Amino acid sequence: MPIADTSNFLIPNATFFVELFAFMIVLAVIGKVALPPLNKALKDRAEKIRAEIEAADEAKADAAATDEERHTALEQARQQAREIVAQANRTADQLVADGQARGQAEYERLLASAQAEVTLARQRALEGAAAQLGELVVDVVERIIGREVDSAAHRDLIEEAVAALSESNDTSGAGAGGGVARS
Repeated sequence: MPIADTSNFLIPNATFFVELFAFMIVLAVIGKVALPPLNKALKDRAEKIRAEIEAADEAKADAAATDEERHTALEQARQQAREIVAQANRTADQLVADGQARGQAEYERLLASAQAEVTLARQRALEGAAAQLGELVVDVVERIIGREVDSAAHRDLIEEAVAALSESNDTSGAGAGGGVARS
């Protein structure tokens, strides 16, 4: 018991110094052997995290730029579509106008052709009627005079009468026929 009575835990003894020396050696070994790889691993990890953050920021910026390009391309496509539709409408309007112009020209050509045919038919009818009228006049004159009239000899007189009749029909027929044909 005397040993227990004499020991004071506050006063360092030789074991304390040995333990302190061993602790310092272990601390030095840990500082020289274990700490540098651990610090290197921590630095590498921090660098990797920083690189990943930069890559994420770069990807985010690229995505924003790509989104902006997509919006721009979409707006350009919409504008081109509007222009194509407007051009198609102008082309359709032009085709309709051309069709109407061709239709009107064809109508006018057919109308002129019909008028020419009517005029020609009228002229033929008048000539036929004039020829019959000439024969009728010769027959009437033969009956009135009571003798045969030479139609070849009096052809000039017959043609003058027919021409006068044609002129009177042309002036009266052109006024009435011209108004009807144009309606």
